[in-house]
Amino acid sequence: MEKTTFEITKMDCPSEENIIRMKLDSIPNIANLNFDIPNRKLTIFHNGEIDKIEKSIIELNLGGKKILTEKTEKIDFKENENQKKLLLTVLSINFAFFVIEMITGIISKSMGLVADSLDMLADSFVYGISLFAVGGTIIKKKRIAKLAGYFQITLAIIGFLEILRRFFNTEKLPNFSTMIVISVFALIANGICLYILQKSKSKEEAHMKASMIFTSNDVIINLGVIIAAILVNWLNSNKPDLIIGTVVFILVIQGAFRILKISR
Repeated sequence: MEKTTFEITKMDCPSEENIIRMKLDSIPNIANLNFDIPNRKLTIFHNGEIDKIEKSIIELNLGGKKILTEKTEKIDFKENENQKKLLLTVLSINFAFFVIEMITGIISKSMGLVADSLDMLADSFVYGISLFAVGGTIIKKKRIAKLAGYFQITLAIIGFLEILRRFFNTEKLPNFSTMIVISVFALIANGICLYILQKSKSKEEAHMKASMIFTSNDVIINLGVIIAAILVNWLNSNKPDLIIGTVVFILVIQGAFRILKISR
């Protein structure tokens, strides 16, 4: 048995972890994956050559770089029996906030909230693929990933078109107080998800470092929407909301392309 440590510079949150797991799922010589999200490190326990594993990680364009390969005597890997339950929990939280942010975004006329809701939906796709394709074939998992990726891109394009329409037309200002309140709750929800997922790790990783939350893309997006809401009220303009909406839609599309890479 060997273990190889990778540095994954763009592994900011559990979404990237799930994408990596799905990408490596078809490689038979992998015995276990050990993720250290706060330090952006991945340790892979494997038998045989590392070349195929390294190639798969590089293909994800997450800044993966091999650091060290060494022998190990560890052969007993205790699987987490609660993994499915944990995935279902974070899936439920993300999907619930997708619905909440989509509805409040439309009512309050905030493209920032609408875009953030699609980011929540993107996370739901990743957790859903991991959850509902458990035990299924690789082909089935890839088909689900492809559908999720294209659906995500379609929604983001529709969002971009709506932003362009609002940019060139006079629109009522977004309700800044609704933007702030909902984003604060979404921020809390993302923190809960990160904590729940971190609990599924081995004992030595059971605690969650505070820095992990603040390096998460989801948390940065929530803070961005809050700042945009403050600027909307201060400048009496919907442009900050449209700008944050554009940024988030770009992130959603980037996430969609990552999911599509799994389906290849």
